[in-house]
Amino acid sequence: MHSSNAEIEYYYIVAAAGVGKRMGLTYPKQFLEVDGKPIFVKTLEVIEKNHRVTGIIVVTNKEYISEVEKMCRTFKITKVIDVVSGGKERQDSIYNALQLVPKNSIIGVQDGVRPFIEDRYVEDSYTKLMEETELDGIVVGVPVKDTIKVVDSDGQIVKTPKRDLLFAAQTPQVFKGEILHRSYEKAEKQKFLGTDDSSLVEKAGGRVGILLGSYENIKITTPEDLTFLAKSKK
Repeated sequence: MHSSNAEIEYYYIVAAAGVGKRMGLTYPKQFLEVDGKPIFVKTLEVIEKNHRVTGIIVVTNKEYISEVEKMCRTFKITKVIDVVSGGKERQDSIYNALQLVPKNSIIGVQDGVRPFIEDRYVEDSYTKLMEETELDGIVVGVPVKDTIKVVDSDGQIVKTPKRDLLFAAQTPQVFKGEILHRSYEKAEKQKFLGTDDSSLVEKAGGRVGILLGSYENIKITTPEDLTFLAKSKK
């Protein structure tokens, strides 16, 4: 069990292997620019500045590895220790990167196209995980605003969950290294495809807490998200 009195190395895996199809782009969406910088670089800059972070692994499309390495040098992202090739699914990509991260560490996983990450997510996730030793992971998230309906295969509503118990998960998602490694290995063997990193840890029996995020911490996924990006530049 991790002790809150000892410093443990803190690594980040940044997923930047999108293709941009839903955005209608001819290039990966992580290369969209905000303030003259690619989205993934804006994301990396926040993680880089946190004094606890030891190293960063970036996952990207195989054909863009050299370009990502060049951009990291251009924008002086010094904590990137490797850029690795992504897989068929996001989960495969993270699993590839995980092979380079020690099990006896704290590991954060961050979407490269979620450029409004704040330092407090990086810092407070680590601190909370170290202090609340019964937890195996921390997910940044926000309470849902709308009433959620569960429907069956015919599209009929079968349940209305209690809204105050529902959160929309974001990133970063931060975990104790041993259980994250074990969860990914188990999912690989069982051919289980989760919806996020936390779902794998949960399936493996891990306990994951929530850290309150922000509704502005959006993932750039659809053309509508570009409107939000445009507003952020003003």
